[in-house]
Amino acid sequence: MTERVYNVLFLCTGNTARSILAEGILRKDGAGRFNAFSAGSHPKGVVNPYALKTLEAYDYPTDGFRPKSWEVFSGPDAPKMDFVLTVCDSAAGEACPVWPGQPMTAHWGIEDPAAVEGSDIEKQKAFNLAFRYMKTRISLLLATPIARLDKLALGNRLRDIGEAEGASHGHKAEA
Repeated sequence: MTERVYNVLFLCTGNTARSILAEGILRKDGAGRFNAFSAGSHPKGVVNPYALKTLEAYDYPTDGFRPKSWEVFSGPDAPKMDFVLTVCDSAAGEACPVWPGQPMTAHWGIEDPAAVEGSDIEKQKAFNLAFRYMKTRISLLLATPIARLDKLALGNRLRDIGEAEGASHGHKAEA
């Protein structure tokens, strides 16, 4: 029996850094089990070049990324999401659209690597760290026996993953 494929939407404010890293990691590591998407509440014009450089350095896909509004995924023709995960503190505190199908939600906040000021080396180091923290969370998601957990246990597991090493604590997700 084949396990179903789950749709995961990673949300951030600008959809240029953390949500792009998350989409790229899950697109590769979860291939065949998960479809990865990302969006922002207030998408910016272009994907942060450090996000693409980081994905490329770790041999992850860099094609097809563009900042897009979360409204793209809330309409009737959008793919039905199974999981909606906020990866930045400001998006977690915003009023989200009503998602068709009532997906599981959780907050996986990570400090914004795009906010780091300094040399190119310091900026790249921040993106590498954000990548590592996001990869850890996605590895924990991939190890979760989703089909065997009830909704409460799965929700608890998703929230626990969000508290893994590197979690930002600017906002606590609602239970």
